[in-house]
Amino acid sequence: MQLEFIQGDITKLKVDAIVNAANCSLLGGGGVDGAIHRAAGPELVEACRPFGGCRTGEAVITPGFRLPCRFVIHTPGPVWNGGSRGEPELLASCYRNSLRLAEENSCRSVAFPAISTGVYRFPKREAAEIALATVRSWRGALPETVIFCCFSPEDLEIYRETAGDSAGFCGSKR
Repeated sequence: MQLEFIQGDITKLKVDAIVNAANCSLLGGGGVDGAIHRAAGPELVEACRPFGGCRTGEAVITPGFRLPCRFVIHTPGPVWNGGSRGEPELLASCYRNSLRLAEENSCRSVAFPAISTGVYRFPKREAAEIALATVRSWRGALPETVIFCCFSPEDLEIYRETAGDSAGFCGSKR
């Protein structure tokens, strides 16, 4: 599996699937969730409605609609409460369940945001460590490429430092 790290707008990526750091309602919100819903159009919320929500750490998949990707994988990340309420395990579950859906839907490429590091306050470096360890431990045949799409230069630097020299780096916008 090839890992890439970029700074950019996840809604512009031409990949098979992007991952939405969703809330449990799946009906849109702020941050990356709101940006994905706005870019995909109103069809996305209608596709999410029949699920009746999604539990933290689980994931569901919908078409990408007006996005350049085929699919959106929605996964509600954990709210940080100090780390003693299963937050690390729940975050790892977000990545595992998203990768499982990507593989089940023949996605060769998938892009992740930094799940739970915005308003959910998960410490960024710890979240990057969990994300990278979980993705690296994935043993499925797909996806072949995983992109970590960072919103800020600071987030990109955290992912690069956490990954070390063992990954391919793409610092430009895709």
